[in-house]
Amino acid sequence: MEIRQPIHSDHARTLDTAGLRQQFLVEGIFVPDTVTLTYSHIDRIIVGGVMPVSKPVTFATALGRHTGTDFFLQRRELGLINIGGDAVVRVDGRRFEVAAREALYIGQGAKEIEFLSVDATQPAKLYFNSAPAHTAYPHRKITLAEASPETLGDARSSNRRTIHKFIVPDVLPTCQLLMGMTQLEEGSLWNTMPCHTHERRMEVYFYFGMDTNGVVFHMMGQPQETRHIVVRNEQAVISPSWSLHSGVGTQAYTFIWGMVGENQVFKDMDHVPMTALR
Repeated sequence: MEIRQPIHSDHARTLDTAGLRQQFLVEGIFVPDTVTLTYSHIDRIIVGGVMPVSKPVTFATALGRHTGTDFFLQRRELGLINIGGDAVVRVDGRRFEVAAREALYIGQGAKEIEFLSVDATQPAKLYFNSAPAHTAYPHRKITLAEASPETLGDARSSNRRTIHKFIVPDVLPTCQLLMGMTQLEEGSLWNTMPCHTHERRMEVYFYFGMDTNGVVFHMMGQPQETRHIVVRNEQAVISPSWSLHSGVGTQAYTFIWGMVGENQVFKDMDHVPMTALR
């Protein structure tokens, strides 16, 4: 498990390209037959991926040493979204079939978790976020049709997009974790613009659906002094509460967002006027 410490906004202003990437970019999320985990001290979110190919993959009991617990989800909840081939996830003996662009919420206390791909030639790619939890809510699979949709933006400003809210209070209860997937329409390349911050929550963006030559210029930093990170396919960016989080791609892409923090009010945002950006 890789550990990332919190970064003050004043510190972030002094970082060069390599420093920004080291602190905020998460690369190498999918490794065959492996669980990858990045632990951020920012609201103690854990970002990771599971890609079972030749064998089932499990959360080893030893992962509990990183969280000071007997097992990984003893005091945590987890949400995942599949961006690969069909998957089967077993949670304490209960079987869930998770197809592409479907989500699964796993509540606090789940002990034995196993991930496998239905077809090894088309392996599942299960991207997940995990957050501290205070109570156990029921495990639940969420299909794309069950997610709460919201369409925003327009073609004129190149940001027409549909936000599919998989793990939000309107769909199911969680302790603090929120997750969803944003799909841009053909010809739109900007996400989350006009932009915002939210002091009460941090956020992680995971970009996918690009080819080898595609990139997203992910905007971050305080609104009056922005920075950017070049993000490639299947990479994630950690966004502290003080930072805006927006991006523009060189080609079509989709991204998964996950939020952890004080509340679960999706519209609790501090909007930034376009005239205030620097």
